[in-house]
Amino acid sequence: MAIHRNCEGMERRDCLKLGLGAVLGGGFASAIGRRAQAATAAAGKTSCILVWLDGGPSHFETFDPKPDAPAEIRGEYHPIETKVPGLFFSENMTKLAAIADKLTIVRSVRHDQNNHGAGNHYMMTGAPTRIPVGCGAFVSFHPSMGSVVSAERGAPPGLPPYFSLPSMTRSGGPNFLGARHAPFVVGGDPSKESFRVRDVTIPNGLMDGRVTGRRELRQNLDSLLRFNDQAAGDPVLGADENYQQAVSLITSPDALKAFDIQQESAQVRDAYGRNSFGHQALLARRLIEAGVPFVTINSGGWDHHSDIFPAFKKKGRELDSVVAALIEDLDQRGLLDTTLVLVMGEFGRTPKISTLADRKTPGRDHWSSALSVLVAGCKTPRGQVVGATDRNGFSAIENVYAPENLVSSVYLKLGINPDKILYTPSGRPAHLVSDSRPIAELMG
Repeated sequence: MAIHRNCEGMERRDCLKLGLGAVLGGGFASAIGRRAQAATAAAGKTSCILVWLDGGPSHFETFDPKPDAPAEIRGEYHPIETKVPGLFFSENMTKLAAIADKLTIVRSVRHDQNNHGAGNHYMMTGAPTRIPVGCGAFVSFHPSMGSVVSAERGAPPGLPPYFSLPSMTRSGGPNFLGARHAPFVVGGDPSKESFRVRDVTIPNGLMDGRVTGRRELRQNLDSLLRFNDQAAGDPVLGADENYQQAVSLITSPDALKAFDIQQESAQVRDAYGRNSFGHQALLARRLIEAGVPFVTINSGGWDHHSDIFPAFKKKGRELDSVVAALIEDLDQRGLLDTTLVLVMGEFGRTPKISTLADRKTPGRDHWSSALSVLVAGCKTPRGQVVGATDRNGFSAIENVYAPENLVSSVYLKLGINPDKILYTPSGRPAHLVSDSRPIAELMG
């Protein structure tokens, strides 16, 4: 599996080690309360697939092209028409353009955290970091969306409630909610026939039905835990509660069925793409079908300080193809109305293309004043654009929203009241989201 680095040059696993301590360790109010109650009634039927584009994807090269801007801003790509009249995407987004009537693009989220560590935390949790953090920080000052969903919604039979594929995002942890609400990380490449959950081999006695007594079952499960050296060596995933969760998952028929990508038809597998990212999306759909309420797909390599235009010919088109296949598949199976698909990163990219002498090819740098978020499903109105940036993509200027508003929208759609107050183990109160107003246009 490829290891993606951000501009600080740190691998995600290094970041994981650095952040271990934090990870483990009136009228409107009435209206939003009514919304929360209504959402709660459907909580057991809703779920979320978050496609996290780690590094910060360019809004110019995805969903907010600026064809009338000067050449040093608009870049090499041309805008293309979409299924929605008057809505244009960048030219590599052809498949999403063809189904634009099934999704919404939010062009007006912005914040003030212009480095990876803080930006990731803010977008993943809806809470800015309490203290300044570096670009390479792996921080958890507040529970992530997935961990909150885990705590509030619970798990389906035989499966954890929160998955992350193929790795954990740097701020995707549970903070004070505890290790049992950390994501169950499924590494590896699901497109390979050799794919196994966490590279765990189930002892033969469990696979062939020869376990006849409680003592023998316990011995086999103990050997399973000892064999799982990779999980045992991972301090976050190696918590005792997660061990038990792993055993439950590995020995659950429903879980084994969900992970069996080979059950999918060749046509479906081809539509998603015979590659790691495509089959992670396919696996996410299978987990949602099995009742998992929150799945994150952590896609790295979006920190394009240089080489942005050649990179988008590959990564941009892959993103376009995989997300379009996921939305289409969910829709055809009748799952899109109950599954929220969210595609975003920590920020956008600078309006002016960087051509610094130390870079081989042009790129764009960090830019939190404007970013685009793709939203589909879970009763989100289809075929709309929310907000706008200025002529040169410098800043969100119309219907401007903060990460708190986006995260509040997610919680409401998943049956969770964003006004809720959580309590740390020491009894300290913590607002789930400090500004619980949702993005009105996403709520229908």
